[in-house]
Amino acid sequence: MKQKVDLVIHSAHQLLTLGPFAKVEASSAVFIAPSRPKRGKAMNDLGLIEDGAVAVSCGLVTLVGTTKVVLAQTEADEMIDASNRVVMPGFVDPHTHLVFAGSREDEFESRIRGATYMEIMAAGGGIMSTVRSTRAATLPQLMAQSRERLDRMLSHGTTTAEAKSGYGLNVDDELKMLEAIRQLDATHPVDLVPTFLGAHAVPVEFKGRADEYVEVVINEMLPLAERKLRKDPSVPFFCDVFCEEGVFSVSQSRRILERAKELGFGLKIHADEFKPLGGTSLGVELGAVSADHLVCTPVEEIEALAGSDTIAVSLPGTPFGLGHHEYTPARQIIEAGGALALATDLNPGTCYCESMQFIIALACRYMRLTPAEAITAATLNAAHAVGLGDRVGSLESGKKADILVLDIPNYLCLGYHFGVNLVERVIKSGRVVS
Repeated sequence: MKQKVDLVIHSAHQLLTLGPFAKVEASSAVFIAPSRPKRGKAMNDLGLIEDGAVAVSCGLVTLVGTTKVVLAQTEADEMIDASNRVVMPGFVDPHTHLVFAGSREDEFESRIRGATYMEIMAAGGGIMSTVRSTRAATLPQLMAQSRERLDRMLSHGTTTAEAKSGYGLNVDDELKMLEAIRQLDATHPVDLVPTFLGAHAVPVEFKGRADEYVEVVINEMLPLAERKLRKDPSVPFFCDVFCEEGVFSVSQSRRILERAKELGFGLKIHADEFKPLGGTSLGVELGAVSADHLVCTPVEEIEALAGSDTIAVSLPGTPFGLGHHEYTPARQIIEAGGALALATDLNPGTCYCESMQFIIALACRYMRLTPAEAITAATLNAAHAVGLGDRVGSLESGKKADILVLDIPNYLCLGYHFGVNLVERVIKSGRVVS
């Protein structure tokens, strides 16, 4: 008797499962969800099935295999013909500053004229410009602006994303940002993973008193953020810190992250974006789920990262947005055995980009990733970078049915053809949403 399912996507020219595929007999297939991110040569293994099909029931993947196998075993209420298409997991974006008010296109022109990121920040622009706009915005205004960006992310194939606070930099406005993330997650198809980033910059009211601001983050913000974020036990939540020259030192970052860990936060760290201060080693030492940016990470810290469970999250849109020429040394990280993920770093100052497709295109060109490595980094490895590797990031039985149908003949086109949206259809939790 055939299994009754809600949806079958069939006849895909290429189905990318991102998991191991093993035929156990002529008429069936078994998929075992990987418990860890892919490293080294395994990043080129997309679990590709030609003429593939996916069966979905109750929002979850129930069967994956060839079209012949899946159609022989299932009876579906809805069928989607993916002939001449690529079918793959939805993108996971593990580093975004999705929630903010205002914009900073004036700074874009200033950088063209020669101003640096740190010069703009020292003059009161940069992050603090967005802080002023975000503080002035009401919660409904903040959500309305952020929802537009979230809509664009979804239409370009992102089905799960991390979202940070960090443009409030005081108790009330940081909590307002976390509430905006919570409400957007509850009302929008994209699943959001919240990150508290109260240590994004030292606000102007604490200028020259960074240590005092760190005390506020540790003693006031973190406990209140923990109470708000722990309300849904099914959603992981994180604390991040911008460990960088002119922002937070390694010792200040350590104090914040150690307190966050005591309170039950998962840890992330912005590290080595402009100067190698030792933030990557700190993240590894404290067991951070990810260390992000890593543009100028020293060789010895790459080796430490590779020997740990901390995932290297590269944000190639940021050096591109800044007009810089140095990118994450992705080949070194992969060859050392590190787990690499990709993210947009969506933010109003350095990378106003909602498209993981464009990030893949950049990673292939400027970081020398193969298209397969970039896809792995933008799906399975990215899912592990937000603590959701057991639920999303690959198409395997029991995982969420977050699925993309791409109007391309093969997966190589995902890095090759850029500047347009290649997503034809987005299925989120088994339902067509875009």
